[in-house]
Amino acid sequence: MKKVVLFWSAGKDSAMALHTILNDQSFELVALVTTLNEEYKRISMHGIPERILDLQCEALGLPIIKMWVPNLPDNNSYEYCFLELCQNLKEKGVEFLAFGDIHLEDLRKYREDLVNQGGLKACFPLWNVPTLKLMNNFIANEFKAITCCINTKILSADWLGRQLDANFIAELPNEVDLCGENGEYHTFCFAGPIFMNSIPYKTGERVFKPLKINSKEGESESGFLFLDII
Repeated sequence: MKKVVLFWSAGKDSAMALHTILNDQSFELVALVTTLNEEYKRISMHGIPERILDLQCEALGLPIIKMWVPNLPDNNSYEYCFLELCQNLKEKGVEFLAFGDIHLEDLRKYREDLVNQGGLKACFPLWNVPTLKLMNNFIANEFKAITCCINTKILSADWLGRQLDANFIAELPNEVDLCGENGEYHTFCFAGPIFMNSIPYKTGERVFKPLKINSKEGESESGFLFLDII
């Protein structure tokens, strides 16, 4: 069996990737690894607190490796942390790093190049699976997740905190990837067949982080709206 570590974001894609790996007898899952912001002690991009991550891993029965990065890291600082992680994993006999990416070719190429530079191999358990099929499987397998971050340029505020279900899929705007693969939304997964118990949580305040965009029409301000998970 090939030893693998999965990059865990706490959301639906990494949950589906984990489910796939656990059902693949050619892999031995060693641990999860999560990128966390040093300043805010939260998962990068998803904004989920470290404590909630710990509760997830307890319910999964899996060890977690925390890769700490600076707030708003540049490529050099991120890649330094990543390659240091690869070295540590190699020393533990790990061969593969797995990711929940689905169909972004440029992101896959970046990950593969970086993983190879670190002396490991990359694998993508969900690669090229149609997003409608993934979402239908997610619901059919009784996974449960809510949106914890939305891109306000694409989705309105009422999409934040919504549970992923059949209505969610049906009502997403046509221009939105069903799995949010282009960063339209991010999720927090709190129940499903990979968990020994559902994760107890409450939702807290909403925090908007602006992102200025320059266009022919001038400068507009959109950004990401986060929902605090407590």
